[in-house]
Amino acid sequence: MSSSSSKLVLGLSCSITIGIVSYVHLKQQADREKMHEGVVRDMERQQKRKIENLYLLEKQNELTKKLKRELGS
Repeated sequence: MSSSSSKLVLGLSCSITIGIVSYVHLKQQADREKMHEGVVRDMERQQKRKIENLYLLEKQNELTKKLKRELGS
């Protein structure tokens, strides 16, 4: 009886260990994917901001040229 109960305990311990290791591995993988998605979103946000800033700069340049023409006349 001792032999079969020790085999049962060993099998149960191995199963639990494999389950824990698998869970941790999958959790780390999911966390990495979330972090990568955050980086991609940040890059997209930076690109949008850059485009908006270029648009505002161009608009400001046009207004400056218009003001110089008006003052020069």
